Amino acid sequence: MIRASCISKTYRGRTVLDGVDLSIERGEIFCIVGPNGAGKTTLLRILDLLDRPSYGLLQILGEDATGSESVRFRIRRRMSMLFQRPVIFDTSVFDNVACGLKFRKMGEDEVRGRVKSALREVGLPGLERRRAKELSGGEMQRLALARALVIEPEILFLDEPTTFLDPESANIVNDTMVRLSRDRGTTILFTTHDLYEGERIADRIGVLMDGRFSQISEALEILHHPADLRVAKFVGFENILRARCLSWEAGEALLDLEGQKIYAISGGRCDGDVFVCFRAESVSVGVGEEPIASPRNKFRGTVTRISAFGPFVYITIHCGFDIVAMLTRRAMDELMLDLGSEVWASVKATSMRVFAGAGDAAKKTGTEKH
Repeated sequence: MIRASCISKTYRGRTVLDGVDLSIERGEIFCIVGPNGAGKTTLLRILDLLDRPSYGLLQILGEDATGSESVRFRIRRRMSMLFQRPVIFDTSVFDNVACGLKFRKMGEDEVRGRVKSALREVGLPGLERRRAKELSGGEMQRLALARALVIEPEILFLDEPTTFLDPESANIVNDTMVRLSRDRGTTILFTTHDLYEGERIADRIGVLMDGRFSQISEALEILHHPADLRVAKFVGFENILRARCLSWEAGEALLDLEGQKIYAISGGRCDGDVFVCFRAESVSVGVGEEPIASPRNKFRGTVTRISAFGPFVYITIHCGFDIVAMLTRRAMDELMLDLGSEVWASVKATSMRVFAGAGDAAKKTGTEKH
């Protein structure tokens, strides 16, 4: 449905996109995540043919989308886009949703049927006569989504569609995307700051940083096997520690971490200063004697901080360096943990990732030793 090659975009001498490559299949839900200023909205506008790239090749629906305006207009009539802050006309809900159909000069009966169907799709049935400006913020976003859906697009673009929505409206928007992909085969691309939102509904996720994709993969792959240190930081690895690589063999590295030997998985050969990264939920915590049946990476430490987060609790364990572990509240109660508690922390080698170049990376990311 979409094939982009070496897409670049420069504004006033500043490179916003820098050689983006992307291929999207029919019916796929593709999520673009990344920090502010990464180029997410710019890329979406280029793919939706609202803007032209400064350089690169773009095919959409089998046609050259970098050609004449007449070709681009023909392609755009087969697509829709929902903006983060949509424009709502000061007319009725019906007229807002129907405007795209009227531009296409459809008959009144077909317009009426499509509008009612689109409003049902987004959870706003029976509101055709309401004044659009009287709706709540969440309802306005769903109204704008209905307006995008009513033309039955083959490709739907959404720019951070749930950022300002209440949980109910956000769930309706996300559920609608899933149904469109499943039932109609609609191809969907959306941007978000919330990686976990992408995980819930997207087939694949692309992490856009500094104008290019650092990683494109399924959500679990990105969450647990980030391609580089920047991706690991973006997706929320709580533990990012400096270490020194002592040896590397068959994808496993032996590291020195503040005088302690640890084993970790390294996708490529590493040497010298490195970063070792792992998630808080990968840390097992115990009390009492040293565990016998446990991973090779075991650390004795003291609980120095406890932070509640919904049904979970994050604890910081100091063992010559700080490790953050995530536990359920029930596990906390069963272990009877408190500030100052002596515990064992263990992490499997397969849960750790090693990235080379700790000295250079620290300067770029601002990472400090825990």
